[in-house]
Amino acid sequence: MPELVFFSGTMDCGKSTLALQIGHNRSARGLQGVIFTRDDRAGQGKLSSRLGLVTDAVEAAPGMDLYAYLVGLMSQGGRVDHVIVDEAQFLAPDQIDQLARIVDDLSLDVFAFGITTDFRTKLFPGSQRLIELADRIESLQVEAMCWCGARATHNARTVSGEMVMEGEQVVVGDVDRSAEDVGYEVLCRRHHRRRMTSAASRAGALSPDTLPVTPAWLPPGPANRC
Repeated sequence: MPELVFFSGTMDCGKSTLALQIGHNRSARGLQGVIFTRDDRAGQGKLSSRLGLVTDAVEAAPGMDLYAYLVGLMSQGGRVDHVIVDEAQFLAPDQIDQLARIVDDLSLDVFAFGITTDFRTKLFPGSQRLIELADRIESLQVEAMCWCGARATHNARTVSGEMVMEGEQVVVGDVDRSAEDVGYEVLCRRHHRRRMTSAASRAGALSPDTLPVTPAWLPPGPANRC
């Protein structure tokens, strides 16, 4: 039976690489697919991986009817055996509904890849709708790592190297941007809560006052020595 499958994970965990691999494996078996993407790091109409792999894709622009696009393509003799959607978190909820309709009415497998939550730990509307509708949800097995070595579970946005918690939900950036740009970093929950990025951890390690000997709320005295 055709399925709507949502592959989710943080940034830098291999979502786009897996999307490309699935497309390659099916193409090698003579199957033809349509790839949709939105706001890829490589530019419009591209699906790219941080490993350097890039392929052409259809830009799923705001307001685009993905179901109608496929019906039009197939009615003109185009062959479609499956659908791959990268950056699915950026799609509108009604476009996710269209993906479900593609599965149900056109009997096509749809493989959607996306980040679940934004830099504020809030669900993207597209990801929320995928969680509600998907036949299957898969967490990527390649785990991204926080700077501390723990499993990264949260995406952090940085501006000039400092973590921010306010701003538009969608601002295109990447984990390898320079410190002066809007960038992103994956963190464990503990360090996301503390807003402790890798840059902040290095600055803290250089500070002589990181762990004061006597807390300010305790009076000085022998009994309060650490």
